Amino acid sequence: MSLTFCTLASGSKGNCTYVAAGESAVLIDCGLSAKQTLMRLEARGLPANRIKAILITHEHGDHIRGIRVLAKRLGATAVATPATWGATRDRASVRHQAMTAGSPFSLNGMQIHPFSVSHDAVDPVGLVISAGEARLGVATDLGKATTLVSQRLAGCGGLILEHNHDTDMLMGGAYPPWLKQRVRSSQGHLSNQEGAELLARLCHQGLKQVLLAHISQKNNRPELAEAAAREALAPGGHAPGLAAADQDEPSQVFFI
Repeated sequence: MSLTFCTLASGSKGNCTYVAAGESAVLIDCGLSAKQTLMRLEARGLPANRIKAILITHEHGDHIRGIRVLAKRLGATAVATPATWGATRDRASVRHQAMTAGSPFSLNGMQIHPFSVSHDAVDPVGLVISAGEARLGVATDLGKATTLVSQRLAGCGGLILEHNHDTDMLMGGAYPPWLKQRVRSSQGHLSNQEGAELLARLCHQGLKQVLLAHISQKNNRPELAEAAAREALAPGGHAPGLAAADQDEPSQVFFI
């Protein structure tokens, strides 16, 4: 079985990704309004009525903003760790299913493996979603590319991987010092160089598609993120499909 995926939005203003296996689909995060989410699904021909669950990676507003309204419209269950769900705002009347980092589970014909990541949230997770031999790894809010992250994402045929900022742009930009430090910290976000180094470690002959994600609109440019990724991949001799996710437009639809 194959997996279909598409980022509906990626960045500090809102994050949402569609993943489907056969007739079943889930969303990863819901940082857009319900209206925007449904519009972007329609724009890519992705059927909203197949979405049965919304997986929440952490409780920051750019990942949960639409949860209450969207879950109601879709009739979907929110899936989050207990700590994340406890810190989630505006969740009244939303059905909830618990997940635990390090404990894989089945959901609508897909296998979900949440794993802990370093980010300034109460219990943030990355995800590996699999259906048969197809595996998609999602890690977009990483303060540090830990050994655990590398282990969990190894062998994936598709990756949605953070390339948040260009270090020179960040340090020379308008952010106040405390915010620059937060972004660069081990609980903040990966730079292009850090994301590219992680990608190089994860690259293998079965890696088909990489989507660079959570690209800062103020401290990065897609072409810089892509250049860093291509440079890191070059010595390995394998060139998977490479694209940059956007904040304002959904990506193309990918299949692995």
